[in-house]
Amino acid sequence: MTPRQSLRRRPWSAWVVALGLLLSPAPCTAVDMDKVIREVFPGAETGFDPAAVHDLYSGTLVQAIFETLYTYDYLAQPATIVPLTAEALPQVTDQGRTWTIRLRQGIRFAADPVFRGAPRELVAADYVYSLKRLADPQIRSPWAFLVAGKFAGLDELADEAKRAGRFDYDRRIAGLEAVDRYTLRLRLLRPDYNLPNVLAHHPTSAVAREVIEAYAEAGGRALANPVGTGPYRLDRWVRASKISLAANPEYRGFTWDFAAGDPADLPLVAAMRGKRMPRIGRVEISIVEEDQARWLAFRSGEFDILNLEGPLAPQALDDGRLRPELAAKGIKLSRIVEPEINYAYWNLQDPVVGGLAKEKIALRRALAMSYNVDDEIRVVRNGQAIAARYPIPPGVVGHQPNWQSGIEFDPAAANALLDRFGYRRGADGWRTLPDGKPLVVRLSSRPDTLGRQQDELWKRSLDRIAVRLEVHKGTFAELRKAEKACKLQSALASWIADYPDGDNFMQLLYGPNTFQSNNACARIPEYDRLYERSQRLPAGPERDRLYQAMTRIIEAYAPWRLTISRYRNMLLQKNVLGYRRHPILQAHWQYIDVATGGS
Repeated sequence: MTPRQSLRRRPWSAWVVALGLLLSPAPCTAVDMDKVIREVFPGAETGFDPAAVHDLYSGTLVQAIFETLYTYDYLAQPATIVPLTAEALPQVTDQGRTWTIRLRQGIRFAADPVFRGAPRELVAADYVYSLKRLADPQIRSPWAFLVAGKFAGLDELADEAKRAGRFDYDRRIAGLEAVDRYTLRLRLLRPDYNLPNVLAHHPTSAVAREVIEAYAEAGGRALANPVGTGPYRLDRWVRASKISLAANPEYRGFTWDFAAGDPADLPLVAAMRGKRMPRIGRVEISIVEEDQARWLAFRSGEFDILNLEGPLAPQALDDGRLRPELAAKGIKLSRIVEPEINYAYWNLQDPVVGGLAKEKIALRRALAMSYNVDDEIRVVRNGQAIAARYPIPPGVVGHQPNWQSGIEFDPAAANALLDRFGYRRGADGWRTLPDGKPLVVRLSSRPDTLGRQQDELWKRSLDRIAVRLEVHKGTFAELRKAEKACKLQSALASWIADYPDGDNFMQLLYGPNTFQSNNACARIPEYDRLYERSQRLPAGPERDRLYQAMTRIIEAYAPWRLTISRYRNMLLQKNVLGYRRHPILQAHWQYIDVATGGS
């Protein structure tokens, strides 16, 4: 199966069949603390709290430190859910409304002074607490939508917390129940076909209540002191600069025993099968925002793994293949089409570009039609992307490969639309608002090479329709914070699949997800009604029709302009063994090895 094909999803009744990941309860004895993987992130982390962080880089670290009930098979195609801390896949009864999950016994949290020297075992109550945290209004979790309207009694508990100013974690609710030390029972308000994916997504990772209460900052978030059950623990941290992870001595380990989902993976399987994992003792991560600096450091051997962004592609790739001089040095390439969308959005709460009035819609549509996606693919991405025409990308259930978008590059139509709705040209040649005041669109972007290239492309686009562009620069962390507060007028964003289902993308414009995943801060009543209907349906033709209607609403109101889905080009030094880019999992260090003199 190629990355462009759909990641199929099973109905809830099929999840009762157990799939083994072959995790062993025995302590891990294969870790070599002298084995180090050095990797580089192009953007800074924001912290390590599963309920609070909402960026790719922090999420990757959370996956390495904490554990969910379920995960994805490392090599299976399509992406396949398997147990992680759970013993098996859920027992589903009551017509899909009751899920019973047994935990593996003997799983331990990493040692921490909070535990006063005693081993701390993972228990069912930890997942009850962790899922409740997503609904706690004080925490303001950007992942609250994952549990909202899902578990019996949880919405009411959250509403009471809003009134009382305190979330009662000790209150028992029917929807989240620790039946005994190792048994978790989930009672749903209605069948949820996406629940296995949610329980494999890092915000639902288990945290220990005593750790959170000991280290929580204002607002209930514990961003700086992560203590999990995963294969790694935080060892050293210099904010926005260096992150060092060390193998967790309490981690139980597992035997590498994955089957090749693609014939190209057969050599990888031969090299890795039977190894006790993890092997890597330390993970050293550097934050380097400049593309060229990352590339030069990789070429000199400072980094073992590099995500080759589009601007750098010509230096390493020729027609999607590794250049011969790099291959001769043993450098390897793992390449997929990322299950993602990139888009430019306009804040629907902003007084200039926001609102649902006809002239505001006309302005956003004109801005969208001024932009040539092909230019971005050719000039900015160096061919390392495909055009995104549908809000659900390739490789995700619900994708429509033959969709004809209602928003295309058409400057003539964009200019006519602005003329019709009163955005006249002033004496200086630039357009004004219908009331005669200056029209200026403010774009927020990062101060790196990619950000500057995107600024230039959007400047050229808006010049075509005589709209003045003002560029605002900010760090990744600064822009994320302002974005979640609906304080950016317009910006560029991407969403990489948290789980391989279209719901993960269609929720991006659902009104109640404002201040969470809804970057456009959009509240479009017709869209919200259709999204709520789609939540009650399994994947299939009926839900697809709703998604198509929702997509036409997106195109009509233009809260964003879809642009591309990128190729993910991961470059590996010759000593890296067992790496394959996974479409969903971001943390890969527990699955790989590095060759040494004796390996």
